Amino acid sequence: MTQYLRPDFRRQLHIARRWAGRLCLGAVSAAAVTTLSLSAQAQQVSERVARVQSMLTAESGYRLSVFAEVSNARTIAVAPELNGAFVGTRGPNLYFVRDQDGDGVAEDVNLIADDFKLANGIAYKPRTLFVADQHRIVSYDLANFDGESLGRPRILFTNLPDERHHGWRYAALSPDGDRLFVAVGAPCNICKVSGLEGTIISIPVNGGAPEIYASGIRNSVGLSFHPETDELWFTDNGGDMLGDNIPREELNRASQSGQFYGYPWYAGNDTRSPQFSDETVPEEVTFPEFTFNAHNAPLGFTFDGGDALVALHGSWNRTVPDGYEVVRVEFINGKPVTENPFLVGFLHSNGEVIGRPVDVKHYIDGSILISDDHASAIWRMVPEG
Repeated sequence: MTQYLRPDFRRQLHIARRWAGRLCLGAVSAAAVTTLSLSAQAQQVSERVARVQSMLTAESGYRLSVFAEVSNARTIAVAPELNGAFVGTRGPNLYFVRDQDGDGVAEDVNLIADDFKLANGIAYKPRTLFVADQHRIVSYDLANFDGESLGRPRILFTNLPDERHHGWRYAALSPDGDRLFVAVGAPCNICKVSGLEGTIISIPVNGGAPEIYASGIRNSVGLSFHPETDELWFTDNGGDMLGDNIPREELNRASQSGQFYGYPWYAGNDTRSPQFSDETVPEEVTFPEFTFNAHNAPLGFTFDGGDALVALHGSWNRTVPDGYEVVRVEFINGKPVTENPFLVGFLHSNGEVIGRPVDVKHYIDGSILISDDHASAIWRMVPEG
């Protein structure tokens, strides 16, 4: 995984909070693929985002700002050569957010395509953007990319399971950039799967037949390669409707190809699925390296200084809501041991939800971007000093 070096952050601290009044994107048609301008509505929306920011608390040593406002902001693919980042959504829209002057505040938020089923799975390498849609995987040549529209896609693979349930993909490039890894969720809560369902696959970046790298996975929406070992780590969300506190959610390590992680015989972690509890598990199970509270929904994450920063999207089927934060999972001797708050305040004590973090990525200057599909914002955590 590419890790961006951190330059002199004191240069960044002079940035004023110039984002007040910026536009939060609503529904936009392909015919309006242009740089969006300010309006009275944008001012009102920005006041809402400002309210959210004022109630969030960052880890000591970081300052919180707003990188951009993007409707339904989900996955982030930072593009240093293009001075910005691509932002996927759990819908048809794909955006490019441009920060031309490199000050950590986006000047433009452009809708560059709106013809996907679920534009959630994105990855970037110089001159190429990859999109893992619900039913297929494509790439785009960015040699002549103007920041406002994509050209025709190159089809890499067309036979992903075309199911809406857990059909939002997550994608990551191998450390050498030669293969694209894509998570393919199970099309159900807990059920037996077939074909590519419930797996993480990899394909050559130029297209070809996929290989199943890992199986027995319910729904991973976060993949990242360890910067020292090059091992694949991934989150996995456990089964629903089994109670407030089971099963615990997972952070897994794939030390090699071919490992099996238990689903559907296990609903998550070491909790056996009730409908398959009398069956013998057909393969040896690789259990998670670390777990989170049930229904916290761990999604995107990145490694940072030996630790992992993990977005917990939050529970929807728990008596007392939980999650709704970004946590730092501390590693000791290469093993995750505990979690601590990194960015919190998205969930109020009265149950009000003001934000739901989705993805975490290092930005060009070493700051950290966090997408939020509830507040429709991309937050920026800036190291101080």
